[in-house]
Amino acid sequence: MRRLCLAFFCVAAIGGFAASARAAGIAFVVNSNGASISVIDMATQKEVRRIPSLREPHHLILSPDGKSLLVGDTAGNQIMFIDPNTGEVQKRLPVADPYQLQFSPDAKFLGVNGLARNQVDIYDAASMKLLKRFPVVATPSHLTWSPDSSTVFVSLQDSDKLAAFDLRTMTEKWTVPVGKTPAGVLWLNGRVLVADMGTDYVAVVDPVDGKVVDRIVTGKGVHQLFLSPDRKILWVNDRAGGTTVSVDAATLKVIRSYSVPGGPDDIDFAPGGKLWITRRWAESVAVLDPVTGTFETIAVGRSPHGLFLNARAPSPMVVSSR
Repeated sequence: MRRLCLAFFCVAAIGGFAASARAAGIAFVVNSNGASISVIDMATQKEVRRIPSLREPHHLILSPDGKSLLVGDTAGNQIMFIDPNTGEVQKRLPVADPYQLQFSPDAKFLGVNGLARNQVDIYDAASMKLLKRFPVVATPSHLTWSPDSSTVFVSLQDSDKLAAFDLRTMTEKWTVPVGKTPAGVLWLNGRVLVADMGTDYVAVVDPVDGKVVDRIVTGKGVHQLFLSPDRKILWVNDRAGGTTVSVDAATLKVIRSYSVPGGPDDIDFAPGGKLWITRRWAESVAVLDPVTGTFETIAVGRSPHGLFLNARAPSPMVVSSR
């Protein structure tokens, strides 16, 4: 997932995190059951206002040019475009069931998973023209891209499968079983990692044929995967088990498990090394210090899901609320 945070800071390896003051900037937290996006002052770690959505937003992604934050509102059938520096809504675009969305590495495509409609849509990123709709077996959940943007991999949550689609020919390559209730997916070092939510492990998948070649046991209800900005640490959220786990990205060996109760879901990385983690069942965000293992909490709306940190943004206290 391409994120603005990658462009302006670098996090040290797990043993080298330094204690730091709270970062300045704006954080955006998507409240799925609250039909809103919380705007948080990163310096005070306080919510300052909420941006209303239509019905049920879940995930968000920064545009390739860094000028817009796209928030998918599934039940509202729209994508909201928000200024990542001010929090102002730029426009609202009708899009069918945008649950999870991600731009291709070459910035040419936007992949959109329609969880309820059992479809994977491929848009031209520049024009938002629908290029291809792939019907799938059941509940496309998360997606990831190959580094050359030729293939998109999609977890099919209720069919226990992973699907691969060729963007050069706009055809399905394969759909194969990878484990019970797959959710988060991530390309890492020539493999596709799949968080099997109905198990306690991450499946390591060969992208050529979808064969599971290894497993990384982390905890109950493995849900989402995130790579640290320096690409050295794989972070895994075990939503049912209430743990956030660090894994060596090179060896895929578990380093440490942190207790983060309340359904840890998505992660973003703050300057100084702290992790912001949405807690789906606790109406809050945990700000985890990976050195001490302790975390602070920030109250937000109901069922917080996706989040995005912009440490370059001005103080939200002076942001217009239009």
